[in-house]
Amino acid sequence: MSAIQESVRQITVCDVMQREVLAARAEWSIEELADFLIDNSISGAPVTSHDDELLGVVSLTDIVRQSRSPDYGTDREDTHDVYLYDLDRRMGREELHEMHIQFESPVQVHDIMTPMIFSVPEDTGVQEVADTMLRGRIHRVFVTRDGKLSGIVTALDMLKVIRDF
Repeated sequence: MSAIQESVRQITVCDVMQREVLAARAEWSIEELADFLIDNSISGAPVTSHDDELLGVVSLTDIVRQSRSPDYGTDREDTHDVYLYDLDRRMGREELHEMHIQFESPVQVHDIMTPMIFSVPEDTGVQEVADTMLRGRIHRVFVTRDGKLSGIVTALDMLKVIRDF
């Protein structure tokens, strides 16, 4: 085994994780979620309850998947809502705001999130995390201590480990 391989084996997620974790709330609308992700320049986040219980994970992909579903916006009971939906597609948010028209999807984060959570304890090696990310085809793993969220390791964090070697 080379010295580099031995060095990598000694790195744990605690060494590379981001300790400040931005989380989405299950009751947020898709619009609130999109604003949150864009404002923080992130592609996904854990979903937590009011008491910070880890419920799942949500990403931009989930938003796109929801908005691309065939029944998105088509099961509206009120004809007026159909017109609002069409306006929403053709006009920007600022223009709608000026007209005092607000359209917000009834879909919430808990409706589109993935309830499967990939989490590891703080002493887990980065090689094991890399293997988990590859097998699960995921971009983020949550780090826990005593059952509580203590950090996050993203694909970019793993690339930093590679870059630094």
